[in-house]
Amino acid sequence: MSFVQRLLRQPQNVWLRRALFQVHLWTGIGVGIYLLVISVSGSALVFRTELHRKFTRPPVTVTPVGNLMTEDQLKEVAYRTYPGYEVTNVWKNKNADQAVEIWLNRNGKVKQRIFNPYTGADMGASEPAGVRLMLWLADLHDNLLYGDKGRFVNGVGSIFLALLCFTGAVIWWPGLGKLRRSLTLELKTNWKRLNWSLHNVIGLWTFAFVFLWAISGIYLVWPDPFAKIVDYFEPFDKAPLGDRLGDDILRWVARLHFGRFYGWPIKTVWTLVGLVPLALFITGALMWWNRVLRPAARQNANLNLE
Repeated sequence: MSFVQRLLRQPQNVWLRRALFQVHLWTGIGVGIYLLVISVSGSALVFRTELHRKFTRPPVTVTPVGNLMTEDQLKEVAYRTYPGYEVTNVWKNKNADQAVEIWLNRNGKVKQRIFNPYTGADMGASEPAGVRLMLWLADLHDNLLYGDKGRFVNGVGSIFLALLCFTGAVIWWPGLGKLRRSLTLELKTNWKRLNWSLHNVIGLWTFAFVFLWAISGIYLVWPDPFAKIVDYFEPFDKAPLGDRLGDDILRWVARLHFGRFYGWPIKTVWTLVGLVPLALFITGALMWWNRVLRPAARQNANLNLE
């Protein structure tokens, strides 16, 4: 039986599949926590616009008492309130009854506060807690809270996710004789087999979504290579900017990555599907425990008994 025939009919006996299984297993364990963070934060951000609108509050007003403080006076108040910080911006409003927003920075740590322009009293954060949470989640998802370096790590993580998709697809292939059975979940079996089946079925039916997030994650970090591919196949002299199919595809790639849709039903579905990497991580970790950790623990226990 040739290599291709064995791959189609008896893939379990092909050494390449066994090697890719090890790559898939250890890659999944290595980037599992990262994928967990990205998965949960990404799902939470699908409704980012709606949540931001809900959490946003109207401008904070004050009761005018005496004279308005000058910008220099407000800076002095901010320096006294937050020693060691540098005032980077003072945002005064046209309306005299609105609070003034002051931004401060100390070694990269930023504070955005509002002050009473008459008394100099610190009135709290410029944004409500809900808005600050959404901004924090967005920074976590986009940059891992670490600026350009975190965004670079995100790109590398997306490459590993694409690798997991590829190796997972090869490992899933059961052979022509078992294809139909591998499309559905095995319920009447032990929990180990059920966990294996659940991992395979979830990965199979959501493969397109996860692979899309992997490729779009790479694109959002390194867009230039994708743009050059579009330029190669659709030069500007033949297709003006804005009319090229490649540009439309790239815009849709970004839109699909973040779930920028209209209507809560499809956004809800996108939120739930966004948690698929979490489910794959949990079921994969259980398989790792059964295949690697538990046998190793038993072997160590037997050695200690001897």
